[in-house]
Amino acid sequence: MASTQPNVFAGPYVDRLEPTRSDAAAVAAALADPLARLVPVWRSRNLLRRTPTPAACLLEVGAGLEAQLDPGDLILLGKYRQHFVFAAEFQGDEAPEMATEGEFLDLRLAGGSMEPNEAGLLAYARAMVTWRRRHRFCGTCGAPTLAGQAGHVMICTSEACRGQVFPRLDPAVIVLVTDGERALLGRQATWPIGRYSTIAGFVEPGESLEDAVRREVLEETGVHIGQLGYHSSQPWPFPSSLMLGFIAQAETTEIRLGDDELEDACWFSRGQIAQGTPVLPPPQSVSYRLIADWYDSGATRPLAEETCARRWDSKP
Repeated sequence: MASTQPNVFAGPYVDRLEPTRSDAAAVAAALADPLARLVPVWRSRNLLRRTPTPAACLLEVGAGLEAQLDPGDLILLGKYRQHFVFAAEFQGDEAPEMATEGEFLDLRLAGGSMEPNEAGLLAYARAMVTWRRRHRFCGTCGAPTLAGQAGHVMICTSEACRGQVFPRLDPAVIVLVTDGERALLGRQATWPIGRYSTIAGFVEPGESLEDAVRREVLEETGVHIGQLGYHSSQPWPFPSSLMLGFIAQAETTEIRLGDDELEDACWFSRGQIAQGTPVLPPPQSVSYRLIADWYDSGATRPLAEETCARRWDSKP
């Protein structure tokens, strides 16, 4: 059964103002609004205040930033609370001066501790500037591109081409496989010792989500699955994924590692997880949500209350 609780980075936190993007006068008016704010991104990091938990640092548009920004580089994200908000990417090897307002941090680490709407807004900004950076040139003819629709389309400048590129996402499936009393988790060789997570992989062209789930589990672990159900999704802008979460029932339990994606895969009981084996993903991930929801469905108390359970972000 699908979850009704949004994951971190998800939720209706902003009015995206899609019709406004093509109205140059309306975009200019939004930028001139006294309450307009910038969401700065530098080297794929977001500007945060530690107060005492991370909080989004939104800058006034006229706060001495004109010399560092070209209005054509701004991306209209929409209306956030009472503010028109624009994403802005800053260049350079050194953090820009507005870093005195806060600190540029990796949202993967800070997002789980933030107010959910703020985390979603910053994830949106990060995803958009990353997409724009990767499409500065036309993929068809190689000519430079220019932004249109308030930053939501990149248009080829060649009159012979004039191709358009819109933001795209990379769909990935992520699945908690269970035989009822145990969960199937795997680990990559690059992870610290003891860390395990759910099985995941990208959807291939011409493949349904259900087919992708079955293929990834079989390729990585050799386990065949039967019934599966959708759980929830999570925007994962690192750089441009959409994680689509499932819970699946195993039809076989023998593990055979097959495609070199995993160093190890094991079945873990609720008792093992409660005692700290394995180390689980951080709570801001849909992977942790999948594990926790399965765990809670058959435990006397929630996983979040198990003091011996360990997560990737926990102190030893």
